[in-house]
Amino acid sequence: MIDRQTTALIRPALEIAARHLVRRGVSADALTFTGLAIGWAAAGAIAMQSFWLGAALIVVSRLADGLDGAVARATTPTDRGGFLDISLDFLFYPSIPLAFAIANPASNALAAAVLLAAFVGTGTCFLAFATIAAKRGLTSVDYPDKSFYFLGGLTEATETLAFFIAMCLWPQHFAWLALAFAAMCAVTIVTRIFWGWKAFRPQTQPGIEP
Repeated sequence: MIDRQTTALIRPALEIAARHLVRRGVSADALTFTGLAIGWAAAGAIAMQSFWLGAALIVVSRLADGLDGAVARATTPTDRGGFLDISLDFLFYPSIPLAFAIANPASNALAAAVLLAAFVGTGTCFLAFATIAAKRGLTSVDYPDKSFYFLGGLTEATETLAFFIAMCLWPQHFAWLALAFAAMCAVTIVTRIFWGWKAFRPQTQPGIEP
């Protein structure tokens, strides 16, 4: 919901860091893979109940995820890079609820399962819209730097990061935080499906009534 504002706020710092990384020969793809590796390390720390370490690693992972786009813009953005970025993001996000389930199965497993199901829902309508939008040649005004056109929602990257950090700071309340975030994801799913349904009305030929 607030990704545009967050991106605008941190973009100047990311672009400065990206220029230094480009001069040192660091590629956007390398940062994307590094972000995933650190994100999985965060999940491992959480699974072993090292929650503060997990929180710190999550932040570093998402900084790498932001830097890969900045480095790509400073060099040459590619479809391969865009594909890697979204694919590896979708591998990172479910690892955190799973890690909390491993850390305390009795208290966390059900809530983690509900949140993972919500992630499937948000991810499915996210990618389904992007696929049809690409087929129709639609482009995004809100996210012109992205590799494809997608709908925002109540739960985007910023909100997800905030909840993940809150879960690490107050792991005893994971179940309630996870269920609350799953409910927010449900709102995102409903709104994305509604706007996708509105946007993809059947195309008619001139002179033919629908």
